[in-house]
Amino acid sequence: MRYPRAAESIAISLTFVLLTFSLLLYLGAVSFREVRREEKALGKLELPEPMLKGEMSVEEAISKRRSVREYKNVPLTLSELGQLLWAAQGITLPSRGFRAAPSAGATYPLELYVSVREGGVEGLPAGIYHYDPFMHSLSLVKAGDFSMEIYRAALSQEWVREAPICIIIAADFVRTTSRYGPRGERYVYMEAGHVGQNIYLQATALGLGTVAVGAFYDDQLKSVVGCSEDPIYLFPVGRR
Repeated sequence: MRYPRAAESIAISLTFVLLTFSLLLYLGAVSFREVRREEKALGKLELPEPMLKGEMSVEEAISKRRSVREYKNVPLTLSELGQLLWAAQGITLPSRGFRAAPSAGATYPLELYVSVREGGVEGLPAGIYHYDPFMHSLSLVKAGDFSMEIYRAALSQEWVREAPICIIIAADFVRTTSRYGPRGERYVYMEAGHVGQNIYLQATALGLGTVAVGAFYDDQLKSVVGCSEDPIYLFPVGRR
């Protein structure tokens, strides 16, 4: 009889812990708020709770939606940043893990990163952050102002440099193609479009402006962001 090696035992134990935790979370024995306290202890920044009702109807937001390329030199609030990220990928049905934008087979191949300029968001140091939709929190990927680097990677488009923040949508295609094969690649781009429209409409409802940017050097942007996924969309956001 062969006994498990140390590495195998650790892997089995971790798998059991994760499965048990997921079951407790699904059954409600562990709350998301409790998990968020643990995440905060691990160095994640908890974002303000998203608003579920606003002052502008979805019909009005659709009517007023425009691509905006000029922004005031005024920082966003942390609540506004959190609201934008929630609208893009936030959890809307915690018991199932469903998000604000539809995803083929709920495979959720997209990851959100946000580049914050110096003074771009009140109380938030400049840097590149990763958004955790389950915890509605940010974790720092790289400290510092990388707006110039992203501007160069995006073919020197001025609005990318001048915006207080820039949301980067990146994709792990394997999450979807492993289920749907080559067709899954198309589904990933469709999903990015859903997320992008949510960002547009939420920005409009908040009195902010954004523009979809698809022109950039892929490898250069990926290196600047420091992500393992492939960047496929940029959304600079600022106050109109």
